[in-house]
Amino acid sequence: MSDALLQHPFMSQAALNECNAQAMVAGMLAFELALAEVQEARGLLPEGVAAQMRQALEGHAFDISSIGAGVASGGNAAIPFVKQARAALPAELRRHFHLGATSQDVIDSVLMLMLKPRLAALDALLRRCRSAAVELMQAHETTVMVGRTLMQQALPLTFGVKVAHWGIGLEQARRRLATLELPVQFGGAVAVHSGLDGPGLDGQGLDGTDPSGLGLELMDALAQRLELSVPVLPWHTDRQPIHALATALDAVAGAAEKLALDVALLTQTEVGEVSEPGGEGMGESSSMPHKRNPVRCALIRGAARQVHGHVSVILNAQAQPLERGLGEWHAEWTPLLDSALLVEGALEQACVLLEGLEVHPEAMRRNLAVTGGGIMAEPVLRLLAPTLGQDAAKRISAEAAETARLQGVAYAEALQAHPELQGQVEAQALRQATDPALYLGSSQAQVRRAAAWLQRE
Repeated sequence: MSDALLQHPFMSQAALNECNAQAMVAGMLAFELALAEVQEARGLLPEGVAAQMRQALEGHAFDISSIGAGVASGGNAAIPFVKQARAALPAELRRHFHLGATSQDVIDSVLMLMLKPRLAALDALLRRCRSAAVELMQAHETTVMVGRTLMQQALPLTFGVKVAHWGIGLEQARRRLATLELPVQFGGAVAVHSGLDGPGLDGQGLDGTDPSGLGLELMDALAQRLELSVPVLPWHTDRQPIHALATALDAVAGAAEKLALDVALLTQTEVGEVSEPGGEGMGESSSMPHKRNPVRCALIRGAARQVHGHVSVILNAQAQPLERGLGEWHAEWTPLLDSALLVEGALEQACVLLEGLEVHPEAMRRNLAVTGGGIMAEPVLRLLAPTLGQDAAKRISAEAAETARLQGVAYAEALQAHPELQGQVEAQALRQATDPALYLGSSQAQVRRAAAWLQRE
């Protein structure tokens, strides 16, 4: 399939190996066996049934192709899976399998089970990014570069501040991910635990009513058995958990994309302030041997753009009708899992980018002088205004900046030569006012504050 060439390269290869059809079948089986175990513990199944099911099914070779074909008629993979599982069980066990559950219980719970290790992997990658960012920002706490607004040179700052913002964005997204809950799903046909009966009954009426809340107890026990969180109620058409997951993944994607966009802009030939880490074949062009393209940035941004699109699908599927979604639920599955795999792939690249980023302070100094020092016109204006007045100071600072640019001389030199400044301002004061390293605002304090925040759990 074309996915191997067009989509999978943007994803984590380790995650792809773990999030496949076999993993989903294993997850569905884990759900059903855990359900049988908690039901047996509450007296709804005869003693020993859950163990017999496990013995019969754990080594069973499920026909994945057949399950896939069955989705077209049933609408989801749980329906053909349950049919296969029942057929593989001894006749006396079949009626006990999938007792009180519905297909959405299976699919939603399996998605949570599949996402759990992915969130752990994302957390580990984001922690790597955090460590690399702290090291990089501290190393360049005083490395002066030009700040740019609306893509134009503005005023100086330090490269450490820029890295601090990358690190804070990624860490904010990590902390948001860490608050997420992955709830079990178990409610039965219309999410009120209908159809639970068995030899024990334990407070449940023979008419199928459940005045004691046995269904909720089973839901809680199932969550504990599967190591998922406990929802307040079944959430078949309450898609807040999915919304929270999707938007949190998108926040990580956005933070990684910001890093990649900035790095890509700074790697431009005419800017050259940073370079991506090298590597065998990395950044090569098919036709231009001299090129070193920012491929890691491209992979991060490509993955992030796909995540943004996936999230829009999930957001548009949030309001689902009555007690079961009609297409909205079905539309969530691929965007949700793919988003996790894409974000993991993007973060794998982001880690390498931050850990091996090549920084070129000499290019930063060169670019500070591109305007002849004219980016320092603001502090010069502030220096001249008390003596010459605001209007004259603004005009003279601009005229000297233009002279410096056209003649290729230092801004301080152009100011000293300006006829209206003769004897008005000391040369030392002009040199200080035009030195970018002396006009960094709170850059260093921001780096230290950011490092302290990033290192605080």
